[in-house]
Amino acid sequence: MAVFRKVMAGGQLLALGLTLLGWGAEGQGNGRGKKEVAGGATVYLGQDRDLWKPLISTTVNLSEIRSIKSSFQLRTFDPEGVVFYGDTKNGQDWFVLSLKDGVPLMQISKEDALVSVAGGPKLNDGKWHTLEVSSQGKFVVLEVDGSSGLEVGTQSKHPDEGLLGDLRLALGGVLIHSERLLVQLEPRMDGCVRDGHWLNLSTPWEAEVDQLWPCYQNIQPGSYFPGTGLAFFNTSVFPVEADDGVRAEFWGDFTKMDGTILSIRAPGQELTLALVANNNTNEVTLTLGEVKLSMRDTVRRLLITFQRDLVRVLQDEDESKSSTLPISPVRDPGYFSTWREGHLAVGGLLGEAEGDVGSHFLTGCLEKIQIQGRDLDLDLAHKHMSISSHSCPM
Repeated sequence: MAVFRKVMAGGQLLALGLTLLGWGAEGQGNGRGKKEVAGGATVYLGQDRDLWKPLISTTVNLSEIRSIKSSFQLRTFDPEGVVFYGDTKNGQDWFVLSLKDGVPLMQISKEDALVSVAGGPKLNDGKWHTLEVSSQGKFVVLEVDGSSGLEVGTQSKHPDEGLLGDLRLALGGVLIHSERLLVQLEPRMDGCVRDGHWLNLSTPWEAEVDQLWPCYQNIQPGSYFPGTGLAFFNTSVFPVEADDGVRAEFWGDFTKMDGTILSIRAPGQELTLALVANNNTNEVTLTLGEVKLSMRDTVRRLLITFQRDLVRVLQDEDESKSSTLPISPVRDPGYFSTWREGHLAVGGLLGEAEGDVGSHFLTGCLEKIQIQGRDLDLDLAHKHMSISSHSCPM
């Protein structure tokens, strides 16, 4: 995806960039211990690896580039993440295309210029969108679904140096230190790229992982737990005043879930709370100390409110399905101190070794999670690599 803008000067095309990619579902070794992949396949960008490390990358000589246009399709519900990167001069001049708040964000560094621009339609709607990046004179132009989406122009004070040296390309990460970016962002994207046409390049790409993960054919918004791990937060990131209580709300088809949905524990203490779904009995159970609440009706939305001396549970906004569980002052004299010092996990029982496969890990899709009335972004959690933060298979 050559996205290095090429500047017209003195009749010469200079590479600032505009490139990237070409890979397949199957690959062969290249003698360096890395699998080679080649163009047009569908690739999942959210695959587990070092946070800023690209998924695939390649290096080509600038003299081999004959085209300054690339296109591909992108599908995601994730509002933020790196799509692709390219650089010249071993990283002195570089380009990054990403999403931020769901809209395209382009950042370019060329000698004495560092620019960024964001705009165009939101792309995190779960639909396939065709993106085309081209160099038009002193501008890099991004088109989305055939319409103009974004333009970035730069003008350098330095003389052109011609098409010399190598061009490095990467998908899903960057090859420079992330602090050099003008706009900081979360790099990992729960999304897919397919049908790439990347300049005129036929050079194989190298996978930075042992195997490329596939993409689901059809997806829906939510967080998907395949039963192999959990995501946890420090509860201190959800500040609360004692009189206000704590609200945790979950949306989804609970009859299709199996395992622990929510657990809360403070260091050195017994498990404070566990919310567990049983797919065999279509039962959802909330356990608070010695007290248990069993819900056998079909549940699509569950609101749990923690107050000083009780926990209130509301199913599907139906007051007739409201229940309260007392908090024993003998067992827990300071529940809110427990909240300030503890951990909250989605998808498993706290106390299990993170990453271990166990019967308590959740299998299923949570379509939406809110804590204190705010959507919970699992990208900000300590989570198992198998969990998809923003999409579920349908």
